[in-house]
Amino acid sequence: MDWQAHRRDAHALGRTQEFLKQIVYGGNDGIVTTFAIVAGFAGAAAEGVAQIGGIAVLVFGLANLFADAVSMGLGEFLSARSQHDLYRAQRNNELRAIAEDPEQERMELFEILRQRGLPAGEADTTTAILSRHPQVMADLMMTYEFGMQDPDEDNAALNGFFTFISFVVFGSAPLLPYFLLEPTQTTFYISIGTTLSALIALGLLRFSATRERLSRSIGETVLVGTVCAVVAFVVGAIVGG
Repeated sequence: MDWQAHRRDAHALGRTQEFLKQIVYGGNDGIVTTFAIVAGFAGAAAEGVAQIGGIAVLVFGLANLFADAVSMGLGEFLSARSQHDLYRAQRNNELRAIAEDPEQERMELFEILRQRGLPAGEADTTTAILSRHPQVMADLMMTYEFGMQDPDEDNAALNGFFTFISFVVFGSAPLLPYFLLEPTQTTFYISIGTTLSALIALGLLRFSATRERLSRSIGETVLVGTVCAVVAFVVGAIVGG
């Protein structure tokens, strides 16, 4: 059985858990970005959003939604690829250092193991064993010396895809009322409600994957989104002054 598949089965990792970072990151940014358009229009309109019109909100909102979703997805893809390249380059440097100055690298590994809690005797024995296996030694040094995790388990394309999908799905929430209703001030209030609901849903998704405290999972997600939304509304009100 493939090791990665075995790891997923053994730990019951679903897609939500595997791509939680991308889902939360993309979803939160999508909600905030799209609501910023709605709130900016509402804040700038002296007599409410109806003065500007629902079509303008939808046009700017959808354009922003898909443009930013593509940008976020491709950005996540490039970020993951860059992380892969950086890890491989640093690991090759570590392998070179092990080959050229093995005594220095053994001393470094010994100190790392001692700092991790191994007694001196066991750290010395472990170092002696690992020094005969440069590949394994390099992997440990990458983790404990440089704090870098092997990114080969991550799929850059899937990371970007989940970021894009999450951005579009959650980012659509603030715009939904403008597809269904006339662009009145009440519609803006409903948009606030759908935005809040989307943030809560994202928090619940985070809770289902991490099993952290429910209040923390939802509270942090809603708080971050609310702060950004308030800023967008205030800036719109000031500019529209």
